[in-house]
Amino acid sequence: MNVFKLSGTIMLLLMSSLLQAQDDTLTLKLNDVQQYALQHNKQLLNAKDDIAITEAQYKETRAQGLPQINGSMDYMTNFNYEAEIEFGGSEVAPPDINTEVLDAGDWEVLDAISQMMSPGPSTITLKDQMNAQVQVSQLVFSGQFWVGLEVAKIARGISGKQLEKTEQDVLEQVTNTYYLILVSEESLDIIERNLSNVKETLKHTQNYYKSGVAEKTDVDQIRMNVSQLRNTLEVTRRSVQLSYNMLKIQLGLEQSKVIRLKDDLTSVLAKAESELLDKDFQLEQNLSFQLVDYQEKMKAELVDLEKWSYMPTVSGFYTYTEKIMTTEFDLSPRNALGVTVSVPIYAGGQKKAKLQQAKIELDKAQRNKSLLEDQLYLQDNQLKFELRSAFDNYETQKENVEVAQSVYNSYYNKYKQGLVSSLDLTQANSNYLQAENNYISSVLKLLQAKLALEKLYNILSPN
Repeated sequence: MNVFKLSGTIMLLLMSSLLQAQDDTLTLKLNDVQQYALQHNKQLLNAKDDIAITEAQYKETRAQGLPQINGSMDYMTNFNYEAEIEFGGSEVAPPDINTEVLDAGDWEVLDAISQMMSPGPSTITLKDQMNAQVQVSQLVFSGQFWVGLEVAKIARGISGKQLEKTEQDVLEQVTNTYYLILVSEESLDIIERNLSNVKETLKHTQNYYKSGVAEKTDVDQIRMNVSQLRNTLEVTRRSVQLSYNMLKIQLGLEQSKVIRLKDDLTSVLAKAESELLDKDFQLEQNLSFQLVDYQEKMKAELVDLEKWSYMPTVSGFYTYTEKIMTTEFDLSPRNALGVTVSVPIYAGGQKKAKLQQAKIELDKAQRNKSLLEDQLYLQDNQLKFELRSAFDNYETQKENVEVAQSVYNSYYNKYKQGLVSSLDLTQANSNYLQAENNYISSVLKLLQAKLALEKLYNILSPN
């Protein structure tokens, strides 16, 4: 009974491990990879944080033009310092005052005046002071503020375009890596099949050698081919694993995660149509051009910002002071309202130098925009040429594979009949393997050319 329980426990553990392994495996189509990268790529997450930063910077700039309210409280002690003041009193008849309407504060003021007007020095005790103050200020006029707000808006737009460009870069990276893995795995299958064929040939050749039909050099030559193919197979396997590791980084996955690609090379190639060759390039849709256009606008606003530095700035304020503790001799008001006008008069040529720098930066931005426009049109022509050449090369290499395979099959049948030598068969096999490699290379170049043109046109998106 204990043995059955132990066996059941082991089975449960094995099933649990199997389910856990399945949970750690992600089987992804190209669309899944692209969507996942847009949500989890670390470079893209940083770009999204940059958007949040520029949004906060815009709000910070806008807040400078809104009412500002500040409160303060201060306490000061004079250690009951007594100040003696002599005003030079004279014999003057006191004024006729209706004492019935006076309150305690009025009597304090009359007493202080009486002391000051009396002959001899007057003594004033400076008591502790404590005030609570609230000040409200408002910017009334500032050209630099409004231009600065516009600059912050443009910066927010630039950040948004940078995010779009980063998305395109990430989509290009993961798609290219996906293509590379599919091509590498296809190459791996070709090498494995070819290795199996060569091993079979080696087996037949060894039998021929034992029968005295073949020579030892034939066996050695084919054995050497087997060894080379094994090395190529291991190199290709490591290359595939390296590409998978790169894809994990691009997706923001842990290296322990297992990925399986659901698409195959045939389904991906079916979508690699040549309709892009007939598509017209729209300059305004290109993200790089949109970015330099924003940068030109930014430089133009910075020129206006320096021009407005010559203009005055007007702001108003209101202050209320609550006198919690005060001295007997306090003439400061509780309420104060004022206007501040700041007028730049002379800054030693500093403002003029800054304005000149801003104008030069604007000229550079305009030239960079024109230069990029020329480069993008040239890139459009170049990428279309590369895509057209890639299509032609793909069709050619596809036919070459069929021919090379047919030749190899013919030589293999003749070799089994003793009509051709092992050297001829080895050469035919090498030609077939080279044709397969050329075909795989043409497939990758075709997919990459299509991908580059889609990015230029800003139409690269999850399929």
